[in-house]
Amino acid sequence: MNGNVPAAGSEAVPEASPGQSHRDTVEYIGFRVDGQAVVLNLSEHRRLSLERSLDLVNHSPSGFEWGYSGSGPAQLACALLLDYYDDEQFAREHYITFRNQVVSQLECDGAAACWHLPGEEINAAMATLADDVVALADGGRPSPTLPENWRAVSRQDRRVFQRADRDHYIVLGDGTDELVVVLCSQGDRAYPAPLAHRTVAEEADVEQVIQELAEESNDLIEPLEGEH
Repeated sequence: MNGNVPAAGSEAVPEASPGQSHRDTVEYIGFRVDGQAVVLNLSEHRRLSLERSLDLVNHSPSGFEWGYSGSGPAQLACALLLDYYDDEQFAREHYITFRNQVVSQLECDGAAACWHLPGEEINAAMATLADDVVALADGGRPSPTLPENWRAVSRQDRRVFQRADRDHYIVLGDGTDELVVVLCSQGDRAYPAPLAHRTVAEEADVEQVIQELAEESNDLIEPLEGEH
């Protein structure tokens, strides 16, 4: 892999199985053809499936990317974990962290102008990565006041809600004598960009404000055909 793997925190990875030794031999390679990003499972001589990852999370229907933190790298991170571990829940819970710490560091350099990511390095990375601030460390949990495609994310320092099918977040922050509730999207940006916000008094119905912003997000991007 081109890039350093951090050695901080810990992550639970799927337990070793009879197929683990096979997975360790898997190697992924990324390069560009006429400017288009191409990722292969080199060991199995096949192209990494964009469609399979889109069934799980939909950040970048136009394809994969790498080398920064954005929607294309998020889609690639999900696809890599899904392909390597064949575990949808694990991929959904950890792809944002994997994107920020690993996929964002991949670079096409050297004479071959490509990057390589062996399976053993994926295992090593997932054993050492710390949770990212927007990662679904516990998979999130549904709320009776939120649309079904939203989840409440466990955070000790603030309340965060994440849309499961798009790169949208709702974050509560403290104002002077008020609460600031922000709907934001990371997209292809290095940092989240606000889409809408509400400033409410602490005694106001904050849950109603959160629900309104979640519905506003859903109205901004209509679900794809077949999504509910």
